[in-house]
Amino acid sequence: MRPEILFPLFAPVSTLPGIGPRLAKLVEKAAGPHVVDLLWHLPTGSIDRRKQPKLAEVKDGEVVTLKVIVDQHFPSKDRRRPYRVRVSDETGFLTLVFFHAHKDYLEKNLPEGETRIISGTVEFYNEAPQITHPDYIVTEKEIASMPLLEPTYGLTAGLSVKVLHKALSAALERAPELAEWQEPHWLRQRQWPTWKEALTRLHRPEYEKDLTDTSPCRERLAFDELLAGQLALRLTRQKMRRAKGRILKGDGALRNKVLAALPFDLTLSQEVAIEEILKDMGE
Repeated sequence: MRPEILFPLFAPVSTLPGIGPRLAKLVEKAAGPHVVDLLWHLPTGSIDRRKQPKLAEVKDGEVVTLKVIVDQHFPSKDRRRPYRVRVSDETGFLTLVFFHAHKDYLEKNLPEGETRIISGTVEFYNEAPQITHPDYIVTEKEIASMPLLEPTYGLTAGLSVKVLHKALSAALERAPELAEWQEPHWLRQRQWPTWKEALTRLHRPEYEKDLTDTSPCRERLAFDELLAGQLALRLTRQKMRRAKGRILKGDGALRNKVLAALPFDLTLSQEVAIEEILKDMGE
Protein backbone atom coordinates (compact mmCIF):
# COMPACT_ATOMS: atom_id res chain seq x y z
CA MET A 1 0.00 0.00 0.00
CA ARG A 2 1.25 3.48 -0.90
CA PRO A 3 1.56 5.84 2.10
CA GLU A 4 -1.14 8.51 2.15
CA ILE A 5 1.47 11.28 2.28
CA LEU A 6 2.47 10.33 -1.28
CA PHE A 7 -1.06 10.47 -2.74
CA PRO A 8 -0.64 14.06 -4.10
CA LEU A 9 2.47 12.99 -6.05
CA PHE A 10 0.61 10.22 -7.86
CA ALA A 11 -2.31 12.42 -8.90
CA PRO A 12 -2.71 13.06 -12.66
CA VAL A 13 -0.87 16.10 -14.04
CA SER A 14 -4.30 17.43 -15.10
CA THR A 15 -4.96 18.25 -11.41
CA LEU A 16 -2.25 20.94 -11.46
CA PRO A 17 -3.42 24.59 -11.81
CA GLY A 18 -3.65 25.75 -15.41
CA ILE A 19 -3.16 22.26 -16.89
CA GLY A 20 -6.35 21.41 -18.73
CA PRO A 21 -6.99 18.31 -20.88
CA ARG A 22 -5.06 19.61 -23.91
CA LEU A 23 -1.97 20.69 -21.96
CA ALA A 24 -2.14 17.57 -19.78
CA LYS A 25 -1.60 15.41 -22.88
CA LEU A 26 1.46 17.48 -23.82
CA VAL A 27 2.93 17.38 -20.29
CA GLU A 28 2.28 13.64 -20.16
CA LYS A 29 4.07 13.20 -23.49
CA ALA A 30 7.11 15.17 -22.27
CA ALA A 31 7.34 13.85 -18.70
CA GLY A 32 4.68 11.32 -17.74
CA PRO A 33 1.08 11.07 -16.48
CA HIS A 34 1.65 11.79 -12.78
CA VAL A 35 2.82 14.77 -10.75
CA VAL A 36 5.85 12.80 -9.57
CA ASP A 37 6.84 12.14 -13.20
CA LEU A 38 6.98 15.90 -13.70
CA LEU A 39 9.27 16.26 -10.66
CA TRP A 40 11.61 13.64 -12.13
CA HIS A 41 11.68 15.54 -15.45
CA LEU A 42 15.01 17.13 -14.56
CA PRO A 43 16.67 20.08 -16.33
CA THR A 44 18.97 19.49 -19.28
CA GLY A 45 20.68 22.90 -19.05
CA SER A 46 20.10 26.51 -18.10
CA ILE A 47 19.77 30.06 -19.42
CA ASP A 48 21.81 32.58 -17.46
CA ARG A 49 19.92 35.89 -17.17
CA ARG A 50 22.18 37.34 -14.47
CA LYS A 51 24.06 39.65 -16.83
CA GLN A 52 22.53 43.13 -16.37
CA PRO A 53 24.52 45.61 -18.48
CA LYS A 54 23.65 49.13 -19.51
CA LEU A 55 22.31 49.46 -23.06
CA ALA A 56 25.62 50.91 -24.28
CA GLU A 57 27.36 47.73 -23.14
CA VAL A 58 25.14 45.03 -24.71
CA LYS A 59 26.69 42.62 -27.19
CA ASP A 60 25.24 40.74 -30.13
CA GLY A 61 23.97 37.25 -29.24
CA GLU A 62 24.11 37.53 -25.44
CA VAL A 63 21.22 36.95 -23.05
CA VAL A 64 20.70 40.01 -20.85
CA THR A 65 18.32 41.41 -18.27
CA LEU A 66 17.78 45.14 -18.69
CA LYS A 67 16.16 47.87 -16.64
CA VAL A 68 14.69 50.32 -19.16
CA ILE A 69 12.15 53.09 -19.62
CA VAL A 70 9.51 52.58 -22.31
CA ASP A 71 9.85 55.55 -24.71
CA GLN A 72 7.50 55.05 -27.63
CA HIS A 73 5.39 52.49 -29.50
CA PHE A 74 5.62 52.15 -33.27
CA PRO A 75 2.69 49.98 -34.39
CA SER A 76 2.53 48.84 -38.01
CA LYS A 77 -0.60 49.10 -40.13
CA ASP A 78 0.59 46.05 -42.06
CA ARG A 79 0.21 42.93 -39.88
CA ARG A 80 3.01 41.32 -41.81
CA ARG A 81 5.45 43.92 -40.52
CA PRO A 82 6.70 43.95 -36.93
CA TYR A 83 5.41 46.10 -34.09
CA ARG A 84 8.31 47.99 -32.51
CA VAL A 85 8.76 49.53 -29.08
CA ARG A 86 11.72 51.81 -28.30
CA VAL A 87 13.17 51.60 -24.79
CA SER A 88 16.12 53.39 -23.23
CA ASP A 89 18.30 53.98 -20.22
CA GLU A 90 20.78 56.77 -19.49
CA THR A 91 23.34 55.22 -21.87
CA GLY A 92 21.36 54.48 -25.03
CA PHE A 93 18.40 52.99 -26.86
CA LEU A 94 17.15 49.51 -27.82
CA THR A 95 14.21 48.29 -29.89
CA LEU A 96 11.82 45.55 -28.87
CA VAL A 97 10.41 43.73 -31.90
CA PHE A 98 7.10 41.80 -31.97
CA PHE A 99 5.60 39.88 -34.89
CA HIS A 100 1.83 39.27 -35.10
CA ALA A 101 1.49 41.53 -32.07
CA HIS A 102 -1.67 42.61 -30.24
CA LYS A 103 -1.55 46.37 -29.74
CA ASP A 104 -3.71 46.38 -26.58
CA TYR A 105 -1.57 43.71 -24.94
CA LEU A 106 1.69 45.53 -25.64
CA GLU A 107 0.34 48.90 -24.51
CA LYS A 108 -0.79 47.30 -21.24
CA ASN A 109 2.51 45.53 -20.58
CA LEU A 110 4.77 48.25 -21.94
CA PRO A 111 3.12 51.58 -21.04
CA GLU A 112 5.04 54.59 -22.30
CA GLY A 113 7.00 56.44 -19.64
CA GLU A 114 7.16 53.55 -17.17
CA THR A 115 10.10 51.38 -16.12
CA ARG A 116 10.20 47.72 -17.07
CA ILE A 117 12.61 44.80 -16.62
CA ILE A 118 13.27 43.09 -19.97
CA SER A 119 15.11 39.82 -20.53
CA GLY A 120 16.00 38.22 -23.83
CA THR A 121 18.66 37.72 -26.49
CA VAL A 122 20.23 40.81 -28.05
CA GLU A 123 20.58 41.00 -31.83
CA PHE A 124 22.07 43.83 -33.85
CA TYR A 125 20.18 45.01 -36.94
CA ASN A 126 21.69 47.85 -39.00
CA GLU A 127 24.21 48.27 -36.15
CA ALA A 128 21.40 48.95 -33.65
CA PRO A 129 20.55 46.59 -30.75
CA GLN A 130 17.16 44.92 -30.58
CA ILE A 131 15.41 42.05 -28.79
CA THR A 132 12.79 40.09 -30.71
CA HIS A 133 9.96 38.80 -28.51
CA PRO A 134 11.59 39.23 -25.08
CA ASP A 135 11.37 36.16 -22.85
CA TYR A 136 10.25 38.26 -19.89
CA ILE A 137 8.65 41.67 -19.42
CA VAL A 138 8.01 42.48 -15.75
CA THR A 139 7.75 45.44 -13.43
CA GLU A 140 10.40 46.18 -10.82
CA LYS A 141 8.12 44.69 -8.15
CA GLU A 142 7.70 41.48 -10.18
CA ILE A 143 11.41 40.85 -10.80
CA ALA A 144 11.46 38.12 -8.12
CA SER A 145 9.13 36.07 -10.35
CA MET A 146 11.72 36.02 -13.14
CA PRO A 147 14.40 33.32 -12.72
CA LEU A 148 17.85 34.80 -13.30
CA LEU A 149 19.23 31.28 -13.74
CA GLU A 150 16.48 29.55 -15.69
CA PRO A 151 16.58 25.75 -16.08
CA THR A 152 15.77 24.33 -19.52
CA TYR A 153 13.91 21.08 -20.16
CA GLY A 154 13.11 18.60 -22.85
CA LEU A 155 9.81 19.72 -24.41
CA THR A 156 7.37 18.51 -27.04
CA ALA A 157 5.56 20.31 -29.87
CA GLY A 158 2.95 22.69 -28.45
CA LEU A 159 4.35 22.74 -24.90
CA SER A 160 6.02 26.04 -23.97
CA VAL A 161 8.73 26.56 -21.36
CA LYS A 162 6.48 28.94 -19.37
CA VAL A 163 3.66 26.38 -19.14
CA LEU A 164 6.10 23.68 -18.02
CA HIS A 165 7.66 26.02 -15.43
CA LYS A 166 4.24 26.84 -14.01
CA ALA A 167 3.32 23.16 -13.80
CA LEU A 168 6.65 22.33 -12.13
CA SER A 169 6.19 25.08 -9.54
CA ALA A 170 2.79 23.65 -8.63
CA ALA A 171 4.25 20.13 -8.50
CA LEU A 172 7.01 21.26 -6.13
CA GLU A 173 4.39 22.74 -3.81
CA ARG A 174 2.82 19.28 -3.58
CA ALA A 175 6.08 17.56 -2.72
CA PRO A 176 5.87 16.71 1.00
CA GLU A 177 8.58 16.97 3.64
CA LEU A 178 9.40 13.30 4.12
CA ALA A 179 11.07 11.68 7.10
CA GLU A 180 14.75 11.13 6.32
CA TRP A 181 15.62 7.54 5.35
CA GLN A 182 19.35 7.98 4.85
CA GLU A 183 21.93 7.71 7.61
CA PRO A 184 22.63 11.20 9.09
CA HIS A 185 26.40 10.56 9.12
CA TRP A 186 26.32 9.52 5.45
CA LEU A 187 24.41 12.67 4.51
CA ARG A 188 26.82 14.93 6.39
CA GLN A 189 29.82 13.18 4.89
CA ARG A 190 28.51 13.65 1.35
CA GLN A 191 27.05 17.12 2.08
CA TRP A 192 23.76 16.02 0.58
CA PRO A 193 20.52 17.99 1.04
CA THR A 194 17.17 16.50 2.01
CA TRP A 195 15.05 14.84 -0.67
CA LYS A 196 12.74 17.82 -1.13
CA GLU A 197 15.56 20.34 -0.99
CA ALA A 198 17.43 18.40 -3.69
CA LEU A 199 14.38 18.46 -5.98
CA THR A 200 13.74 22.16 -5.32
CA ARG A 201 17.32 23.22 -6.01
CA LEU A 202 17.39 21.31 -9.27
CA HIS A 203 14.23 22.96 -10.55
CA ARG A 204 15.05 26.36 -8.98
CA PRO A 205 18.86 26.50 -9.15
CA GLU A 206 20.77 29.32 -7.49
CA TYR A 207 24.11 28.41 -9.09
CA GLU A 208 25.11 26.69 -12.32
CA LYS A 209 26.86 23.97 -10.33
CA ASP A 210 23.45 22.91 -8.95
CA LEU A 211 22.65 21.52 -12.42
CA THR A 212 25.85 19.56 -13.02
CA ASP A 213 25.81 15.75 -13.03
CA THR A 214 28.03 15.70 -9.93
CA SER A 215 26.07 18.24 -7.89
CA PRO A 216 25.04 17.10 -4.37
CA CYS A 217 21.40 17.43 -5.47
CA ARG A 218 21.71 15.01 -8.39
CA GLU A 219 23.93 12.63 -6.42
CA ARG A 220 21.37 12.49 -3.61
CA LEU A 221 18.48 11.68 -5.95
CA ALA A 222 20.53 9.17 -7.95
CA PHE A 223 21.56 7.35 -4.76
CA ASP A 224 17.94 7.31 -3.58
CA GLU A 225 16.88 5.73 -6.87
CA LEU A 226 19.63 3.10 -6.68
CA LEU A 227 18.82 2.30 -3.05
CA ALA A 228 15.07 2.08 -3.76
CA GLY A 229 15.73 -0.34 -6.63
CA GLN A 230 17.92 -2.57 -4.48
CA LEU A 231 15.41 -2.58 -1.61
CA ALA A 232 12.55 -3.42 -3.98
CA LEU A 233 14.61 -6.30 -5.42
CA ARG A 234 15.42 -7.56 -1.91
CA LEU A 235 11.76 -7.49 -0.86
CA THR A 236 10.73 -9.30 -4.04
CA ARG A 237 13.30 -12.02 -3.39
CA GLN A 238 12.14 -12.42 0.21
CA LYS A 239 8.55 -12.77 -0.94
CA MET A 240 9.53 -15.38 -3.51
CA ARG A 241 11.47 -17.34 -0.91
CA ARG A 242 8.49 -17.35 1.47
CA ALA A 243 6.12 -18.62 -1.22
CA LYS A 244 5.60 -22.37 -1.28
CA GLY A 245 6.99 -24.04 -4.36
CA ARG A 246 6.93 -27.58 -5.79
CA ILE A 247 9.55 -29.73 -4.14
CA LEU A 248 11.91 -31.45 -6.59
CA LYS A 249 13.50 -34.23 -4.57
CA GLY A 250 15.90 -36.77 -6.01
CA ASP A 251 18.50 -39.21 -4.81
CA GLY A 252 21.42 -37.18 -6.20
CA ALA A 253 22.62 -39.92 -8.56
CA LEU A 254 22.49 -37.83 -11.72
CA ARG A 255 24.00 -34.82 -9.94
CA ASN A 256 26.90 -36.88 -8.62
CA LYS A 257 27.44 -38.40 -12.08
CA VAL A 258 27.70 -34.93 -13.67
CA LEU A 259 30.05 -33.65 -10.98
CA ALA A 260 32.27 -36.70 -11.33
CA ALA A 261 32.53 -36.17 -15.07
CA LEU A 262 33.81 -32.60 -14.73
CA PRO A 263 37.51 -32.24 -15.67
CA PHE A 264 38.10 -29.84 -12.75
CA ASP A 265 37.32 -29.44 -9.09
CA LEU A 266 34.54 -27.06 -8.08
CA THR A 267 35.51 -23.83 -6.37
CA LEU A 268 34.11 -22.97 -2.95
CA SER A 269 31.78 -20.36 -4.53
CA GLN A 270 30.46 -22.95 -7.00
CA GLU A 271 29.79 -25.43 -4.20
CA VAL A 272 27.94 -22.76 -2.21
CA ALA A 273 25.85 -21.88 -5.29
CA ILE A 274 24.89 -25.53 -5.78
CA GLU A 275 23.89 -25.86 -2.12
CA GLU A 276 21.66 -22.75 -2.43
CA ILE A 277 20.00 -24.17 -5.56
CA LEU A 278 19.36 -27.52 -3.82
CA LYS A 279 17.91 -25.69 -0.83
CA ASP A 280 15.55 -23.73 -3.11
CA MET A 281 14.49 -27.02 -4.76
CA GLY A 282 13.57 -28.45 -1.37
CA GLU A 283 16.33 -31.05 -1.09
